[in-house]
Amino acid sequence: KFCCVTHHQQQKGVGFNPDRSSAMASLQLAVKARQLVIQNKPARLYRSICKEIPRVLIIYDIDMPFREAATAVRGLFHENAHLRDERVLDMVIEKGYMELEETLLQHKQRSHLLRLLEGYVIPTEGSNRKRLTLDATPEDQFNRN
Repeated sequence: KFCCVTHHQQQKGVGFNPDRSSAMASLQLAVKARQLVIQNKPARLYRSICKEIPRVLIIYDIDMPFREAATAVRGLFHENAHLRDERVLDMVIEKGYMELEETLLQHKQRSHLLRLLEGYVIPTEGSNRKRLTLDATPEDQFNRN
């Protein structure tokens, strides 16, 4: 069996290790957060996100003040304030860390972050100006110029 790792490297543990995860870049934020024993996990996640907001705004070239971005993130936390089950909370917090990691590793596009920070706004320009609404009349359906 041919292997490019020498016997000396194998004894030291250097070289290819099939048990290791793939060579993709990873910050492992969710794994590190799971290992921490802290009282207020949502607050720790919120602080971690707020610490990274300036970097994210620069990386994705988003022209938004820090305070506005932090307020948008706080709003996302308030959407889940009703959760009380510990298992569900842990899952949502871990998902939050994964989202942060994907954002920092640039696995998202600018539009994905804008949708999170600014909310989804239906544009009324371009081809969307011809889009019909639910309360459209028959005249609107035939006169969409």
